[in-house]
Amino acid sequence: MVTLSIVIPARNEADNIVGLVDAIATVLAARGAYEIIVVDDGSSDATATVVMERAAGLPQLRLVRHPLSAGQSAAVHSGVLAAKGGLICTLDGDGQNPPEYIPALLAPFAAEGSAMVGLVAGQRVGRKDTLSKRLASRFANGLRSWMLGDSTRDTGCGLKAFRREAFLRLPYFDHMHRYLPALFARDGWQVRHVDVGHRARIAGQSNYSNLQRGLVGMVDLFGVMWLLKRRKKTNPILAEDQGRQ
Repeated sequence: MVTLSIVIPARNEADNIVGLVDAIATVLAARGAYEIIVVDDGSSDATATVVMERAAGLPQLRLVRHPLSAGQSAAVHSGVLAAKGGLICTLDGDGQNPPEYIPALLAPFAAEGSAMVGLVAGQRVGRKDTLSKRLASRFANGLRSWMLGDSTRDTGCGLKAFRREAFLRLPYFDHMHRYLPALFARDGWQVRHVDVGHRARIAGQSNYSNLQRGLVGMVDLFGVMWLLKRRKKTNPILAEDQGRQ
């Protein structure tokens, strides 16, 4: 029975994806049943082809395809819907998230008193991006953290682990992957943070520019603020449960 699903959103990552999948398989070699789901988000290169070829020798590997690109959040959501595991771990398809940090992300779920831990968010240290991208990210993260109070230094890190059912209960919208700490906390879950490393991109290029992130980010930020203010205030208690208390 699959207990862990690794979900990798990928668009035009044919030169990076197989190496990433193999590295994940090495890290998880001693673990019980797991699966790796690559979500090809409308790639125009051979991403889907190389994943299918690798899946012939790696039965844990599965492919989900979007006929047209729908963005990273849509890819993650499709992967989680297809997942069989109760725990989900996500990584970016560009290979910049080191898979060796997966066990550190999963550890809080097995710790004592972890029943209400819903999300473990990776926070990058020693980023290998360009100076302009690092500065833009620092500004965006600071503004978001101040406005939402989510106590998270780096929500853009692709390395995250969370409970599948809790994620699927969150309100879905484009770019939601950058607001998971605030959204999980909104539903009453505890959020943990783990510092993780970062690697330089070996091949290909980023699918987003600083301007694109900034323009959509402001709209999303105010939308998430609205969602936090309109959150459900209480949970129902079934009469038969109340009688047993």
